[in-house]
Amino acid sequence: MLSTKFNRLVAGMLLLAGVSAPVSAHFQVIQPSLEIISSSKERTIDLDVFFTHPFQGLGLDMKSPVQFGVFSGGKKHNLLDSLQKTTYTDVENTKVQAYKTRYKVKSPGEHIFYVQPQPYWEEAEETFIVHYTKTVVNAFGVEEDWDHEVGLKAEIIPLTRPYAIWTGNVFQGLVKVNGKPVPHAIVEVELLGGGKEVGATAESFITQTLKADANGVFTYGIPRSGWWGFAALVEGEKTMRRNNKEYPVELGAVLWIKAHDMGAGK
Repeated sequence: MLSTKFNRLVAGMLLLAGVSAPVSAHFQVIQPSLEIISSSKERTIDLDVFFTHPFQGLGLDMKSPVQFGVFSGGKKHNLLDSLQKTTYTDVENTKVQAYKTRYKVKSPGEHIFYVQPQPYWEEAEETFIVHYTKTVVNAFGVEEDWDHEVGLKAEIIPLTRPYAIWTGNVFQGLVKVNGKPVPHAIVEVELLGGGKEVGATAESFITQTLKADANGVFTYGIPRSGWWGFAALVEGEKTMRRNNKEYPVELGAVLWIKAHDMGAGK
C-alpha cells in the first residue's frame, strides 16, 4: 500500500541518518463503554469517536464525520446528529478534537456502529486518509447479524464473532472494497494504549502487519487483553485535489474488537 511503504521508507532513511522516526499507523476509532450488554441496567452506553496512533496514544484532530450510525434490528439508523464535539489530552499533553455520544439500546441483538470520517490530510505522506470504521455491541445474548455487511465503501466483515473474545483466540476477517473481496490486502494491527501497557523494544512492534490471502481473508492471534484495531489498507481509485495538485487517497476498512483475559470479567 502506497502510504505504508512511503512511511517505512522515510523512517528507514531517517534512522540511517541517526534520527528517531516511529513507524506508526493511523486508526479511526469507535470505542463503546461496553461491547456486551447483559443487564437492563447497562442499556445506555457511551461511545467515543476519535482519530489516533493507538499504540502510542498520539491524537489527531477529527472533523465532523460524513456519516455515523448503527445497524440494528435489520436496518441502519442515522446517529450523526447525536454526536457531540469534545476534546481530550493525548500522551503528549496535546488537546485533540474528537466526538462522543450516548446511545440507549432498545432491543436485543447486534448493534454495529459505523463511521465515515472526512478525509484527513497527512502532510508527511502527502496522502488523504479515509478510514471506514466499525465496532459491534451485542445486547442480551441474541447473536444473528455480527457478520452483517453495513455497505461501507471499505469494510472488514468479521468471520470470527467480534466480541466475547478471550486472549489467545484467533480472529479472522474478510476485507472488501465496493462490496468485493480484496486479495492480499495489507492489514495493520495495533493495541489501543499498547505503548503505555506493554511498550515496544523496537519500532516494528508498534504496528503488526500482515496480508490477507487470495480471497481477502486475514488471520491474527490475539496476544493480550484490550481493544485491538484492524485496518485493511488500499489505495483509492480516485485522487483528491489540494492546492491545485492531485494526491492519492488511502482507504481503510477498520474494525475494533476487545479481548479479555480468562477470569478477568469485563
